Order: sequence, then C-alpha cells, then structure tokens
Amino acid sequence: MKTICVMGLGYIGLPTAITFAKHGMKVHGVDVNPLVISKLTKGEIHIEEPGLQEMLDSVVLTKSLTFGTAPITSDVYIISVPTPITSDKTADLSYVKSATIAILPYLKPGALVVLESTVPPRTVEDTLIPILSQSGLEIGEDLYVSHSPERVLPGKLLEELISNDRVIGGINDKSTEMTIELYSQFVKGRMHPTDATTAEMVKLMENTYRDVNIALANELAMIAQSIGFNVWEAINLANYHPRVNIHKPGPGVGGHCIAVDPWFIYEQAPSLAKIVGTSREINDQMPLYVAKLAKELLKETSTPKIAVLGLAFKGNVDDMRESPALTVVKELKDFSTVAVFDPHIKQEHTLKVETFEQCIENADILLILTDHDEFKALSPETVSRFMRTKIIFDTRNIIDIKRWEESGFKVQLLGNSNVREIKNNILFTSSSL
Repeated sequence: MKTICVMGLGYIGLPTAITFAKHGMKVHGVDVNPLVISKLTKGEIHIEEPGLQEMLDSVVLTKSLTFGTAPITSDVYIISVPTPITSDKTADLSYVKSATIAILPYLKPGALVVLESTVPPRTVEDTLIPILSQSGLEIGEDLYVSHSPERVLPGKLLEELISNDRVIGGINDKSTEMTIELYSQFVKGRMHPTDATTAEMVKLMENTYRDVNIALANELAMIAQSIGFNVWEAINLANYHPRVNIHKPGPGVGGHCIAVDPWFIYEQAPSLAKIVGTSREINDQMPLYVAKLAKELLKETSTPKIAVLGLAFKGNVDDMRESPALTVVKELKDFSTVAVFDPHIKQEHTLKVETFEQCIENADILLILTDHDEFKALSPETVSRFMRTKIIFDTRNIIDIKRWEESGFKVQLLGNSNVREIKNNILFTSSSL
C-alpha cells in the first residue's frame, strides 16, 4: 500500500486526501493552521462541499487518514497549497516554497513529489527542483517530480476529481508514469501525459479562456446598459449559433482560479499577453461599475440603506476568495448604510448580519451579487413587507422580473438599460485599460 502525504488541506487538498484514503491509500494530511488540524482530527470539515463530510466520516472509521501540522515519511508527496496573487499582480509562491522545504527531511529514494497548486509556467523547473535538489537525491533518478493541476468545479468537486481528465506533466518519463499510476487509483477520466511546463500552462490557459469570455460578456453588458438592449436575451439568442458560446456577465470574476490564473500568464509575457491583460482589467473593474449603477439607482434617496445578498464568489459555495462582492461592498459602505447576508459564509465580515430579515429591514435597494439557490427562491411579496423602498438590482439574472414588477418593485437587471442616465457616464473606457 502506498503512503501519501498531502501538503495543504484547503478546497483541493482536503478532498484529494479524503479521496485517496477512500480508495485504499494510507494518507497523512498536513496543514500549517492548527485550528484546521484540530477540527479535522475531531472528524469535522472546515469547508463547504456536498458529500465531503460523509466521505470523511467513512475514511475516519477505517483509520486510513491522519492529520498533522508536519509531514511524515511517505512514498508520495502532493503539494496542494495556495498560490495567491500579490498587489502587483504577480504569483506569490511562498506557500509552495515553504511546503517543499518542509518535506525535504522526509524524502527517501524512489519518492514522488506532485505539485497540484496552480502556478506560473516553469515553476517546477525554476522553483521546485532547486529546492528539492537540497535533499541530496538525484532528481529524475532517485526523486521523481511532476505537475498535475486540479481541474474541478466547487460544488461538484468530489464527482469531478474522479470523472475529469487529468493532465500529467512529469520532468521525465519515469515521473510521468509514476504519477499516472498514482491517480489511476481513482481517476476514471483520461490521463494526458506531457512535460511539466506544458501542464502548468494548460491549467492557466483553461481559466484564461473562461476569463476572456466572461470579459466579453461583461463588456457587452455595459454596452447594453448604454445603448438599450437586454444582454441576457441577446447572449441566449447568439448562443443558438452552433459555433458560439458566450458566457454570462456578472458583477465581476472571483475564486482562486479564473480571477488569478490569467495574471500568471501576463506576468511571464506582459508585452504579448494583450487580450489576457485587457480581459483581467475589464473583469476586475466590473465591481466598481456595479457599485456605480447601485448609487445611481439611489441618487434621489437620502440616507439610503443597501441590502446586499451574497459574499461568496459563486452560488452555493462558502468561498469568498477574490469575490467581486467584497469590492462592491467596499465601494458602497461610505455611500450608504450597508447590510450583507450570505447563508453560506461562516467567516466574519464587518457588515454581515445573521438573518435575511435584518439585512432587508428598512432597505432602499436589494442588491443580488451571488446566485445562491436561497436567493432564487425569494418572494417579492414577503420582501416588500420589510423594505422602505422597493428597488431590486439583480446582477446575476436569477429573479422573475415580471413577478417582482407586479409586486411594485423597480427592477434593474445588469445589462438591461433601465438606468438610462448611466449611458453617457460609463465608469471606464478601453483607453483606460
């Protein structure tokens, strides 16, 4: 039986560790946060993902999964730590470096190190291998190294870990073969062998494709707001073309992948990555545009209160990383009283209230920033009993507009030009990007 040490027990590392344990591996999960380790040792997960608690319960019973703040000697080391973006839009590889340094004393001949973290191209070659070389083991002969990025969707993570194809980028053929054998324990999708740098780029390209597409949708939404059409209807009709697939607009792009990964490409070739950079600028500025529209809707209201629904970056998850909602709220808090409600977020936020009723009490506008199922099911008849002014601004296109209008609400849909005053006062133009 192979022993596996998983470094980092966040949104990817923990499900990966549990899945390997579920499929017969002896797994030790490592996280530098003692509170995370304490909770997991008690059999409690610290992230929200359907089915994850039940799977943890099953492997705890078999004693195939242990947790700690330090690594142990293992056959395989999987590094699955964050790679956040810095203020100057470059990759922060400090967690990757720290995790790699931490495993050095435990490495033995024949071990395999797999980097799962999403990283800029050449991170394996230029960062990981120099550190691993300090072990004294011959890289590629005594110690094998590869990159195999995760490609999963929060909310369907456990399903996609198994069903999705996997890109395997080893530093040599033996590293690739060992990594394919490792993931074959549970992956039902195809394994695609390549080199480490190509594997690094594949993950970045996948998320950059989506970011560029969303930027197009967001730009079209601003154009719709300006010249007068419903961008959601237009996109839906355009997508009937067999070779067109325009994504959905929204208040911005969040999460640790799409909002971050394109910058890793831009960092490597800023003079060449023009579309990549412009798309990032568009999506990063959408929260400011949404905040401006919200202020415009309340320009005749004295001492307004804004009820914000959603802090998570997408529906039905508890993940606030890079969430555009955080920027929207920051832009609005000096303009008005702001109350925020998100039933999925357990983390503290200075403006977050405990109940939906507290959020909307005496509010002048209901601003939907996240497409949680709970918000899709809202009743305008119920909401209207609490609000002072009946305005709703939907940035996710999740409400029944006709029903809310029939209940007396003024409805603003992002990308539908109800707020005509904005059309000659767009927040930014292409010349500013």
